[in-house]
Amino acid sequence: MSVRLLEELPERLLVPRADEVPSPGIKLSVIVPAYREGPHIQQNLGRLLRELDVLGRTYEVIVVSDGNTDETAREAERVVSPYIKVIEYDRNMGKGYALRCGVAHSSGELVTFIDADMELDPRYIKGFIAVMESFDCDAVVGSKRHPMSNVQYPPVRRFQSLMYQLLIRILFQVKVRDTQTGLKLFRRHVLEEVVPLLAIKRFAFDLELLVVARQLGYKKVMEAPVDLNYRFETTADLKATWHVLWDTAAIFYRLRFLRYYAHQRAAILREGP
Repeated sequence: MSVRLLEELPERLLVPRADEVPSPGIKLSVIVPAYREGPHIQQNLGRLLRELDVLGRTYEVIVVSDGNTDETAREAERVVSPYIKVIEYDRNMGKGYALRCGVAHSSGELVTFIDADMELDPRYIKGFIAVMESFDCDAVVGSKRHPMSNVQYPPVRRFQSLMYQLLIRILFQVKVRDTQTGLKLFRRHVLEEVVPLLAIKRFAFDLELLVVARQLGYKKVMEAPVDLNYRFETTADLKATWHVLWDTAAIFYRLRFLRYYAHQRAAILREGP
């Protein structure tokens, strides 16, 4: 199934409540933001589907083609599965917007995020669900710093990650050792409240999601291990690091000075369901 959105994209994306979703009964929604993954997307989705098929629960996979100029959307549509939905739009809006868009079109009681390149092994989704159900937590986030994680990436990147997470803990008191790993699992009701308040569309979406969830009282977040073989590209990574830091500063300013998230939530509550 393919859904093409109009060029005029909404700034605020609402998450339908569990009693409003078009496909009730789906236990798990998997959101896959995809940018320039045309040559690999079929193989990667096949790998993901094999892992989901053994979970023993109903699921859907929502691939969000984020303004691609290659064949990402077309290649994703060629995967033979009744459980895949492809969302596409013309402008590149960033990973954060793609995730928000995917969540807005989802139906599952649980919602997980995983990047289309599958650098993060999808077999860990099963473990994430087990952690969530065992500890009755609000979210489970993949962590490169979990002692059971198997991570291959350069020492300089490890140092950058450590310094950034220390900064996050100081600024936001988010008690997670790794906010940026792309594999995460949330309960639907958490996303219903948090996603409409978010402003970041690109680099620090993961952080903003966790910060706002904490502000709303969703503090039971567990970390889980991942497998990651990081493809390190110095130039692109330095540029991305700068953008993440800039977005992080913007989140802090909105939270502490503008009280943006509190005002947004008050406005939504006034509007009603």
